[in-house]
Parts: sequence; structure tokens; C-alpha cells
Amino acid sequence: MSEITLTFPDNSERHFEAGTTTLSVAKSLASSLAKKAVAGKLNGTLVDIEQPLTQDGHFQILTSDDDEGQAVLRDTAAFVLGAALKKLHKDIHFGEHEANDDGFYLDTDRAAGQVAVNELPEIKKAMSKVISANQPIERRVVDKTDLLAEFKDDPYQESLINALDAVQIAVYQLGDYVSFGDRALLKSLAPLKHFELLSVAGAYWQGKSSNPMLQRIYGTAFFKAADLEADLKRREEIKERDHRTIGRDLDLFFVDPEVGAGLPYWMPNGATIRRVVERYIIDKEVANGYQHVYTPVLMNLNAYKTSGHWAHYREDMFPPMDMGDGEFLELRPMNCPSHIQIYNHHNRSYRELPIRIAELGMMHRYEKSGALSGLQRVREMTLNDGHTFLAPEQIQDEFKSVLKMMMEVYDDFNITDYTFRLSYRDPANTEKYFDDDEMWNNAQTMLKQAMDDLGLDYYEAEGEAAFYGPKLDVQTKTAMGGEETMSTIQLDFMLPEKFQLTYTGADGQEHRPVMMHRGIVGTMERFTAYLMEMYKGAFPTWLAPVQVEVIPVNLDLHTDYVKSIQKQMAAKGLRVKTDLRNEKMGYKIREAQTQKVPYTLVVGDQELADQTVSVRRYGEKDATHEPLKEFIESVEADVNNYSRTTATSANSSIEAKLDK
Repeated sequence: MSEITLTFPDNSERHFEAGTTTLSVAKSLASSLAKKAVAGKLNGTLVDIEQPLTQDGHFQILTSDDDEGQAVLRDTAAFVLGAALKKLHKDIHFGEHEANDDGFYLDTDRAAGQVAVNELPEIKKAMSKVISANQPIERRVVDKTDLLAEFKDDPYQESLINALDAVQIAVYQLGDYVSFGDRALLKSLAPLKHFELLSVAGAYWQGKSSNPMLQRIYGTAFFKAADLEADLKRREEIKERDHRTIGRDLDLFFVDPEVGAGLPYWMPNGATIRRVVERYIIDKEVANGYQHVYTPVLMNLNAYKTSGHWAHYREDMFPPMDMGDGEFLELRPMNCPSHIQIYNHHNRSYRELPIRIAELGMMHRYEKSGALSGLQRVREMTLNDGHTFLAPEQIQDEFKSVLKMMMEVYDDFNITDYTFRLSYRDPANTEKYFDDDEMWNNAQTMLKQAMDDLGLDYYEAEGEAAFYGPKLDVQTKTAMGGEETMSTIQLDFMLPEKFQLTYTGADGQEHRPVMMHRGIVGTMERFTAYLMEMYKGAFPTWLAPVQVEVIPVNLDLHTDYVKSIQKQMAAKGLRVKTDLRNEKMGYKIREAQTQKVPYTLVVGDQELADQTVSVRRYGEKDATHEPLKEFIESVEADVNNYSRTTATSANSSIEAKLDK
């Protein structure tokens, strides 16, 4: 019998008879390995543990300890979900499925009505019966034509089969349920004891809004009960932090698809938070030498053709508006060309540089309906945007100045978990990136040198640059466990060239400026969503829409004192709400806590007589009595210090990081 050669992850090679299995290979290495083995991986393709191996290649044994081993378990769970649904509903059709680090899902379509969330317990029970029976999953290879005939009544599966570029296709069967494709499933269903069905949601067939809406069933599975329990707790925490839930509960914003999907309406509470952030960032930028401007949300399409946005970005732009006289106007997807027009409106001298222009600029992006999500993915957004026009020799100092400002902002918002990423172009991707090797090499070298000179740790990512230049991205960890780009600094030699920007140098000659794009907190929408989830809706005092709520013990006796407190605090610029409803005091206090107001004051006879207040801080059960004047001073200090636990300035530590 012929032999095959398998190369293991440590580059060692071993020879086996052709037709051997992953399980046999594992047994030949160690019995303990064989007990934990769940699948194999040959030349990058997953193989069942008892699937014959017939070719040479790089080989890996996947175990229950591996992430990919977990994926095999979850893929098996998705398969069992299909089998259970087939037992419950003979006429059900299946779309796509997936298993990943976060669990698994299966798309379904049922003529009698889509699967509802209240059916999940029944479906889980049916899955448990399938698992308890522990019948083997049969694997076989069939001709594509035969498989098409078998699925002639299921348009989704038929479409998936037609998309496969293969004559013979692997098929898996358990009872009446049949699935197909290159996947690896567990040998036994016994390990599939610790699973949970999580939710259902609509999902367009193959992600296209023009296709039918299917019902996606989400679940997860683990080899160990403790891991499942920990994951469910994590998911519950995420659910509590979901900014869409917080936005609804605290009445911060809403989105109504009937009047415009992806177009959020900011309620008074949410608008207050946004306004505080906007005022903060404008003051910070003005203090750092930026000139704030307003520019139109519409621009002639030719500007975006000149900039390259139309060529590289048109799929994310709304269709141009034909004005009927040969002019086409475009809703702007970004602010760069607008700020270029501001710079270009006057003749510029080297004595003016660097020229820093900033704006809270409204932009519009064409997002598909399926991608929209609360404030995080919207069609209209306001970007905290800035562009600096500078001489090449000013790049280092300006870069350091912007980075210092970013880190100060992060400290004020208590954002501590972030990393620096240098994002370069992919030289092979000539369609996405502006084709100028000298420009790219020059810009990338400058950014890297600046980071090295500052002594900051960073990692490099090829293919993450903007189409016009490399950038430094600040990657933050979100409260939901993900990662997103919060801030960015981009070097751009291309747009000044395309728009023929100049300044008069000390030699009296015209020179080309360098353009530095930078965003500190991204869009107001996404940043506010980030803050909602980070603080779990319990905003620090300086950001809270209502900072203090005052409740009288007796409406007849104490209302005047309540109004006096409100007037005194409002005069200090504090946001105070009085609750003068004819409701029980306990109910009012609980509601203030539910709304996560930082300070709740209760005033009665004693407080009126002593000019004091009974203070209950959010999250605390016990109240304290404080003189009114001292309380107001403490709240002012809380706000002025950005609600940090200590009053020490962040600047010294930031300077130390930048100058180490």
C-alpha cells in the first residue's frame, strides 16, 4: 500500500499508510492526544477525525483545547440544530450556517412562519434528544448532480450547491437531515452537552437586501460546563451594556426605520451628552491652535473625482444629485476636500504654517440596511475632523502635538485600554491605493520614525491605510469585548498634489504643503455609543444629562427650598432636575436611581432648617447629610475634574510617555 508524508506544526515529518485517519495518527503519537482529538487539518482544510487521509501535506491534530477544536464542536451543534428543526418542521428550509469564536448560527425559512424566540426552549429540548440518542453522523461523497436532485425543493440549498466548484461533494446525514460542504464534525455527539440557543434575528439571504429575509438562529457551545456558564455571564454583561438598550431605557436616542433607517434622532438627554462632548472637543482643539469652521454637506462631484474619493469610495457614497444644468452635487462622505477649499481660499505663507482647521462636520455614507446598528453604523454622522497643512520639516512636532492632545482626551474620558497601530498600504493592491511608490515609502518612513522617536510601542498592519496615505490608528477595546479605531493621524502627500496646494516659502518660491488628517474621537454617534457602553449608562457627573435630581419630602412645605437649590446650582452651570410630581418619595428615589442620576437630593424639614441636603450618590444605599454650599462646591469640583477619582493632572504622565 502507498504511503503519505505528513508534516507536523514543529516541521517534523512522519510517514503513514494512505487512507489512515486523524484518530489513528493521534493514537500513534499519544493515547492522551487521541482522547482529546476532535478533527484534523490537512493543507489548511478541516478533515473529520475518521476521514481517510490520502495525500501528503502539512497536518495538524485539533483538540478540544484548541480554538479550532471549539469551532468543530460549534459546527456540530449547528448541524444538530438543523436535524432537530427538521424533526419539528418537515417543510423547513435552511440557508447558510457558520461556526466561529463567538458561537454558531443557522439560517432558516419556514412557510408557516419564521421561528420565534419563544420556540427556542422547544428547539433546545429537541436538540438534547438528538444528542442523547448519539446516533453516528454519516459522511459520504456524492455527485453534484445527485445532490442537486436531492435538494430540488430547497431554493437556498440548491443555490449553495450550484456555487460549489466541485464534481463530488461531501454530505453529512443524521436521520432525515442532510447537510453538505467541507466541514469537520465530531465523531460522537456525546461532548455536545453544554450548549445554549441565544437568540433569533432576521438575516437577508446571502446578506443582500434585495433577497428574502430568513430567520437566523444563534447559539453557542463549549466542551466544559464552566466555560458555557462564564460565556453566558459575559453575554449578559454585554446585553446590559448594549448602547441600543441603554439609549432606549435612558431615553437618549431612537431610530425609526419608517422615517429613515440609519438616521438617529437625539432626544434631550442624548443631545445633552453629545453637546457636552462637542463643547469639550471644540475647546480642546481651539486651545491647541485649531480654527473651527463650518462647511456645506454638499459639494460638486468634480471635487471628489479630483480627490480620488469617487474612484476609490463611490460604493459608500450616495448617488449624485443632478441639478439639471450640468452640475452634479454629492452628499459628502468625508470633509477633506472641504477643508482643502478653506486652505486654498487665500494665498498662504510659510509664516502661517502649520494651519490647523477643524470642524464637527456632518457626513453621509451609503450603508446597506443590514449593516445599520444603533449609533454605531449610521447613514448620517458628524465627524470630529481636523486637517493641518504644514511644511515637511514640521511633521515631527505636529505629530507629537496631536498625539499628546489625543492622550489628554483619553485621560479625561477615562479611556485607558488602547494600542497604537501603524497602518500601511498593501503594495499589491493597486486598485485601492494611490500608485506612487516614492510617496508611500516617504510617508510610511516618516510615521514610523516619528513613533520611534517618541518611544511609543506600536504594531504594524499592512493593508489598513487610507487610499491616499499611511496612518497611525489608535485601537481601543470596547466594553462589548471588541476593538475599534477611535482616533487616527494620517499623513497625506497626495491630496496637496492633486489640488495643487502651495505656500510661499522663505525663499520666495512656491512649495507644496503636507496635509495631516486627524480625528480625535471619531464621529459623535459612534463615540457616544462607545461611552454609553463603557459607562453602562451611568455617566460620570460631567457627562451625565441630569447631574442632580432634587426631591421634596412634602410638596407643600419644601417645594420652595427645592426650587432655590435648583436655581443656585443652575447658576453654576450644573444640570439639575426637580421632581415635583405627586408621587411617593420612595418611588421618585428609585426612579432617579434607575435613570442613573449621579446625585439624588432629598430635602425635608431638617434640611430646610439647616440649609443642608440629604445626598444619595448613584449606586450607594446610604445617604449623607451635607451643607448645601459644600455640596454644590463638591459637584463643581467633580465636573471640573472630569469626574476623575483624583484631581492630579494627566499632563505630567502623558509628557513622560511621550518623552521617555
